[in-house]
Amino acid sequence: MTKFAASRRPLPTSPFKPRPEALPKHFTVGDRVTHDGYGLGRVIGVEGDGDVAVLVDFGSRQERITHPYTAMFKL
Repeated sequence: MTKFAASRRPLPTSPFKPRPEALPKHFTVGDRVTHDGYGLGRVIGVEGDGDVAVLVDFGSRQERITHPYTAMFKL
């Protein structure tokens, strides 16, 4: 037997490595955001310090996005 199998480090693209804990997302009024389904927008309302839901104006429509904001990112 060789020692190589025990000392190998996981590949960065390995699906078996543990996922890092994601930081909670906080949005404030006026933030520019992007959403995977709706596109670019601006936060126009925040419910419960941003940990409940946010109201976002995407130009042609306004949407209430609830926590967790997995498909929305701050620009």
